[in-house]
Amino acid sequence: MTRILVVDDEPQILRALRVNLRARGYDVDTAGDGNTALKAATGNPPDLVVLDLGLPDLDGVEVIGGLRGWTAVPIVVLSGRAESRDKVDALDAGADDYVTKPFGVDELLARIRAALRRAQPAAERPAVVTVGRYSVDLAARTVSHDVRFTPTEWQILDHLLRNPGMLVSQRLLLRDVWGPRYSTETNYLRQYMARLRRKLEEDPAHPKHLLTEPGMGYRFNP
Repeated sequence: MTRILVVDDEPQILRALRVNLRARGYDVDTAGDGNTALKAATGNPPDLVVLDLGLPDLDGVEVIGGLRGWTAVPIVVLSGRAESRDKVDALDAGADDYVTKPFGVDELLARIRAALRRAQPAAERPAVVTVGRYSVDLAARTVSHDVRFTPTEWQILDHLLRNPGMLVSQRLLLRDVWGPRYSTETNYLRQYMARLRRKLEEDPAHPKHLLTEPGMGYRFNP
């Protein structure tokens, strides 16, 4: 059974998430502060962590750093901090996704499922992904309807499609596609995402699948 560790100092949120997650077949542990969370994760390693940033003892970014020192477990931040800087700091520290409070339970559950899919071994991930009316074969690098992509477009698309529902940060894309020296060249991404939308979206001006998270990055919505 998939084990999820929920870390939050609000008892009502812990109760609500415990009930909702258990109802969907997850095993749930909870912690009300950062030190308890780190001890719980060490003693009984979870498959995913849902983490608040505003904890009474440690800042959530410190908890992310503590976890990332020894585990690649998916971390979904659930926080009332809505500023872009807070989101960027959490993602750069090693979080996999970021959901702001107040939140919808259905959205959070979808983000959890996506993070767990991303954590699957590569062999278990599908090689063919559907984007609207197109089928994209990531292994063969072919697309139905004879759509063509440049090598750079393929690299960006590969990052997004292999992580369905997950936020892929601008910095990660720029670093992996162009290199560390280009980590601030966000205009590159805007131009290439516009090209990908023209090729794959039914209405590029109102995309349904290749979505922008302003100031943070991009997300593939299956």
